[in-house]
Amino acid sequence: MSGPDPASAPPRPKFHPLPEWVGPATRAVHAGAREDANAGSVVFPIYQTSTFHFPAEFSEARDPRDVQLYTRLGNPTQEVAAEVLASLEGAEAARVFGSGMGAIAATVLTFVSPGDEVVALSDLYGGTLDLLGELLPRFGVRVRFLSAAEAARPESAIGPSTKLVYFESPTNPLLRIHDIRRWTDAAHAVGALAVFDNTFATPIGQHPLARGVDLVLHSASKSLGGHSDVIAGAVAGSADLLERVDRTRSILGSPLDPFAAFLLTRGMKTLPLRVAKQSENARKLVGALAPHPAVAEVHYPGREGPAAESVASAQMRFRGGVVGLELAGGRAAVRRFLGNLRLVHVAASLGGVESLASVPRETSHRGLSDADCLARGIRPGLVRLSLGIEDAEDLIRDVSEALAGA
Repeated sequence: MSGPDPASAPPRPKFHPLPEWVGPATRAVHAGAREDANAGSVVFPIYQTSTFHFPAEFSEARDPRDVQLYTRLGNPTQEVAAEVLASLEGAEAARVFGSGMGAIAATVLTFVSPGDEVVALSDLYGGTLDLLGELLPRFGVRVRFLSAAEAARPESAIGPSTKLVYFESPTNPLLRIHDIRRWTDAAHAVGALAVFDNTFATPIGQHPLARGVDLVLHSASKSLGGHSDVIAGAVAGSADLLERVDRTRSILGSPLDPFAAFLLTRGMKTLPLRVAKQSENARKLVGALAPHPAVAEVHYPGREGPAAESVASAQMRFRGGVVGLELAGGRAAVRRFLGNLRLVHVAASLGGVESLASVPRETSHRGLSDADCLARGIRPGLVRLSLGIEDAEDLIRDVSEALAGA
């Protein structure tokens, strides 16, 4: 008896495409939907497996990418999470990783070689600064960090030797705004790749790909997951570029665990609701605390001045839930303030449903020296607040009373 025709062997279930006209909340809920061939479950199941049966009928008639082999190389639960993010970012494709730094490292290492130059903001997440400033130079990659003055004129700082440009907006932790289109135009003018970290704003807050960015990165542990219970990373962009990243991800061994991918997909379903509420809470808190005598300065997207406000208004739909407070009393006041908080957790990270307070010098930028922190404007009195989805009035009262005792 002859076996099945290899050419007719069924491929893996495909994603159901969404109409182009649906909005972000609909995409968050329905993107990545695919048939569960086993039980017809509305929620796509977790494929908690390391390996898959290799089909005996496999032949040249099948595309190898349509066959699951090993979870380090791909897994259906990972693919669902990636498809949701791609839909939200307006990208052709996306990939998920075991952490945000896994995504950042794999992406950057894919596109640079010895002798290349990377141009980056000096105002970036601390882990990214470590990668660019410590690791890449060991492999012969030159990295130039731009000062605040240089960053305001990227076209003057990005030159013919630049192969990759890396930036954020809003930045971590001072929430400075940069013109995404201006940066990408400057990068593309010399043939460089524009890579952008969209963790703070999320795809609900802004769409970097629509402004010319080539690849968008996320620490998905933050707002995308949204519940402080998963470590994940992601990159979104064109299918061609991401196929190149696939090889690096496989070599580095940084895929996302299937259960974590399931949690990430579940978290993204409520991302539009959470971002809207967190942004509202942040806006109200900024308004209440800006005149507070214990606060020397408030950092929030657009507050640097009219130019920053103009850019933020043009490229951001929501300003996000992160606020920086510069306490007038410095480090001692920070200690008292943190000890007085009752509702806001003192913890690293951001983007969760619960409000968090952290000290960047001791968390996100702890790898930098005191001098490096000061050079970047990260002073001893800086506290970073990540507003959750609690009632704004409760958060304002908690923070205000904590400041009164600081």
